[in-house]
Amino acid sequence: MKIDLTDTTASKINKALVQGRRALGAPAVGMVLTLVVVTDEENAYDAMKAASEASHEHPARLIAVIKRHARSPRDRTQSRLDAEVRLGADAGAGETVVLRLYGEVVNHAQSVVLPLLLPDAPVVVWWPINAPLDPAKDPLGALAQRRVTDTYASEDPVGELRALSDAYTPGDTDLSWTRITPWRSMLAAALDQVSCQVKAVEVEGEEFNPSCELLAMWLAERLDVPVRRLRSAGPGLTGVRMDTNCGRITLDRADGTLATLGIEGQPDRQVALKRRETSELIAEELRRLDPDETYAATLQYGVDRLYAGADAADAFGGKGAEGVPAEGVPAQNASGAGDAEAVQVPEEDVVKGPAKRTAKRGPAVKRAAAK
Repeated sequence: MKIDLTDTTASKINKALVQGRRALGAPAVGMVLTLVVVTDEENAYDAMKAASEASHEHPARLIAVIKRHARSPRDRTQSRLDAEVRLGADAGAGETVVLRLYGEVVNHAQSVVLPLLLPDAPVVVWWPINAPLDPAKDPLGALAQRRVTDTYASEDPVGELRALSDAYTPGDTDLSWTRITPWRSMLAAALDQVSCQVKAVEVEGEEFNPSCELLAMWLAERLDVPVRRLRSAGPGLTGVRMDTNCGRITLDRADGTLATLGIEGQPDRQVALKRRETSELIAEELRRLDPDETYAATLQYGVDRLYAGADAADAFGGKGAEGVPAEGVPAQNASGAGDAEAVQVPEEDVVKGPAKRTAKRGPAVKRAAAK
């Protein structure tokens, strides 16, 4: 069932929802959350399709907020709210309300959305594109317990990661982080199978893919070793190689579907590592509504610190061309552990990463012993 409302109000939309449920013979509301999708007209169809598919796993009221900007100054002074209410088979496993805002009401979208939120239910706001740099301070983001962005859709992914790190608030998350969940699970499982000390890591992926930076920062933060970000033709992440004191551990995926896991002394194994649809990513994020502390620690590690560490590791494994420790990497003592020291990053070094044009230099990097 679809109900079109032109030049309407939030109260009329609520009445249309009640009347629609009664007409379908389903007066009870069995939804568990409200998902607000803030997008533009160009991306509205794909975003709502993904949200509707995710609602089959998490029945929700979907509210699409589409801000329409008038062409002439006269039209911008005239506020109007159009709505489309979908119920039953047209709305997935919940209810869908599509709001199109015109004129001055564009700047007050929260006043329209607030009366439409489900009472006593969590609220999640998702920006498929054009996400604010501080989601928690956005008027719509302030209504939500979870705020989902997607830096992959931005023009400067690394710059946006830096901004999100500076403005992080518990409850923020990003779909670029969600995309690497299978990679993190596979790498953690691989390290559980061996008793080795990781000395250095390479993360390889396509240019301007922030999932590569996030995976590299996660490995650097958890393992406390130099991590280099390398560029490939894609698609997406294509490989992770870990240099350990008992051989290399590799996870390579060339086609975006099937990966090869290689551990020194063991036969290579084929593992399923398919690139997932947006609906699967949204469904994963809706499974947990508490703050993601691992994402917070990874994001706050910082891309600047990542690139500085990559500069310090002049060669994979921290060794130069002649087998000596690369400049900026602490030498190993007899027990295999290096002493923690402050490392000055040379200004003339070249950043080894796809976003080298936007990476900033840190004055110094504190390098601890590899664990």
